[in-house]
Amino acid sequence: MKIKRFASASLIALALAVPLALVAHADGVALPGTPSAEQVTTSKLVYGLLSDSRYAYRPRPLDASMPGEIFDKYLESLDGSKLFFTAQDIARFQPYKAGMGESVRSGNLEPAYTIFALYQQRVADRVAYARGLLNQDIYDFTGNDRWNYDREDAPWAADKAELDRLWRQSVRNDWLRLKLAGKKPDEIRRTLDRRYLNMANNIAALNQEDAFQSFLNAYTATVDPHTDYMNPRTAKLFNQSMSLSLEGIGAQLTKQDDVVVIRELIAGGPAILSGKFKVGDRIVAVGQGTSGPMEDVVGWRLDDVVEKIKGPKGTQVRLDVVPGEATLDSKPVRIVLNRARIKLEEQAAKSEVIELPAAGQGAAKRIGVIKLPAFYQDFEGRRTRNGEYTSATRDVARLLEQFKTQNIDGVVLDLRSNGGGSLNEAIELTGLFIDKGPVVQVREAGGRIAVEGDRTPGVTWDGPLAVLVNRGSASASEIFAGAIQDYGRGLVIGETTFGKGTVQNIVPLDRWPANEGDRYGHVKLTIAQFFLPGGSSTQNKGVVPDIAFPVTVDASEYGESTYDNALEWRQIAAVPHQRYGNFSPLLPRLEALHGARIAKDREFQWWSQDVSEFRAEREKKYVSLNEAERRAERDRDEARRKQRQDERKTLGLALDPLADTAGDDGLQASERNVAEDAAREKAAEKRPDPLLRESAAILADAVRLLNNDRQLSAQVLPASTAPGTWTQ
Repeated sequence: MKIKRFASASLIALALAVPLALVAHADGVALPGTPSAEQVTTSKLVYGLLSDSRYAYRPRPLDASMPGEIFDKYLESLDGSKLFFTAQDIARFQPYKAGMGESVRSGNLEPAYTIFALYQQRVADRVAYARGLLNQDIYDFTGNDRWNYDREDAPWAADKAELDRLWRQSVRNDWLRLKLAGKKPDEIRRTLDRRYLNMANNIAALNQEDAFQSFLNAYTATVDPHTDYMNPRTAKLFNQSMSLSLEGIGAQLTKQDDVVVIRELIAGGPAILSGKFKVGDRIVAVGQGTSGPMEDVVGWRLDDVVEKIKGPKGTQVRLDVVPGEATLDSKPVRIVLNRARIKLEEQAAKSEVIELPAAGQGAAKRIGVIKLPAFYQDFEGRRTRNGEYTSATRDVARLLEQFKTQNIDGVVLDLRSNGGGSLNEAIELTGLFIDKGPVVQVREAGGRIAVEGDRTPGVTWDGPLAVLVNRGSASASEIFAGAIQDYGRGLVIGETTFGKGTVQNIVPLDRWPANEGDRYGHVKLTIAQFFLPGGSSTQNKGVVPDIAFPVTVDASEYGESTYDNALEWRQIAAVPHQRYGNFSPLLPRLEALHGARIAKDREFQWWSQDVSEFRAEREKKYVSLNEAERRAERDRDEARRKQRQDERKTLGLALDPLADTAGDDGLQASERNVAEDAAREKAAEKRPDPLLRESAAILADAVRLLNNDRQLSAQVLPASTAPGTWTQ
């Protein structure tokens, strides 16, 4: 049976930092070598797969417009902000444009590599210019200059002189941010010089495989927005993210300058159990087993260092570690660890209970909350049929059983920014709340429609339910929320969702050449479109909430509808399914109670204010380079944070653990103290969440109204439609 998976809305990113071997080309541009035999074969395989209706939902053979689209998307992937290439460079590339489609079909990758190599050179040029500016007298911030940072729709800079003007403003903005954060000129100069040098090193470290993956993904993006090529390493990372497990030492690593640093120690892993590591420690060498040579990994790419540290459970790895508080040239400490299988618990479902005071004629309510960041599943573990595998549904079911012992009055399932995951998990999770029935209709390439649903009798939770979503809730999240809405099983609260209504499958390319290894990578391929039980697709339109919160980002800025080649919305016939309730008669009263409550809810008002200001700033698409103006904005923000914290104390509200921290520190993540930055992230998890609390309050309102008004209850929840025991 095929394992169908949903792609996360966010892509897997690789940190890059190793030297790139280049060879000279006739026109003076360096190339990352000639294509390997594997790359040529892979390119042909990917084209064959995506142009064939037996595999792709919307196959696309080479046509007249495809070469231009590949060309544009490739340039966008390299220089989306148009800060490196000039119009002269683009003109230089024009002879390659018409042949881009044939390059994919035949595996002729030299045009793509030529563009990529010039990109690397242009980055080096820009960085050299930026570093040179740091010693010039251009840091007077009394005028009316602006940095127009949004260049997505801007034309390519005409020439080097125009790029110089753009970079001058960009560097001045970087300088001003650090100055406003209290940094002195010498410290600013050192910070920015190191930042720009790291940028150059990271881009120079991109290798042939990176260039190849970028080019093939420019091609796959012309087929549809959710079809991607993953090289063997990227595919491995994708599988790990879905299974929430890996085999290694149990440490989250990051890169600072040329050194790999421990950012987090994972609970239960060998690293934390050894008691020999701290956040901020630096790994400078890695050795395999008891006697393998110690390899100096300073200056390596992060993903290459990670590959050296990871390995099968039970095997040994030796690490040379320089403590975070010591200078880098200090003598390292050698630590020996046995690798183990690590569960990534931080990304798993979590629960909490919100206590709500008595309101009106109703008693106090306890609302259970389950936060689900993804529809994860350990596919390999499930295939082994040993019963031990990670599953979002299993974790949620366990939490629901715990709620049953805690006198919970209702459950809010928080799917905000949950970009999707496994189709099976979306179906099985829905089955925890309905007593058998269809969950999703899947329309395949040939038009055949399969209905997939819950076949297990009974429910895990038959009480009041709400689903909290936002614009980042996509794919499997939309299947679940839409099915709950179609069944009338619960309330959907929040923002209209992303609008991704397509199904992807992971296809290993090695199955065609009958290769035993993993040489060619995988394609995440769109194979179907899904529809809800009621017949509507979520494609482009998303799931519209029953109770709406203010919109954080417009549909024109983020979501499926922003893709130029997204599938259109469609509707098919509904399939018979139970309707447990009809919330339409209840919604006006819930809206009225919601409106009255948030008018007095300071946290919710502050959040709405912040959203409005954020949207206004996004509309500007520039920042002022006037120091007095920027300082006034900074002082205003700091005063507002302090005022809000004081008001929280006066009103007895939960304090914001980050209220006393500085605003914009002008630094990038890799420039901050790792231990302090990790501590701030942990503290951020405890910040007040007015949207979650208000969702719980809306659900509590629904419970009270249905308990206190029998006539309304009969309209909303017919007695014959259990589960859905909302009344007591």
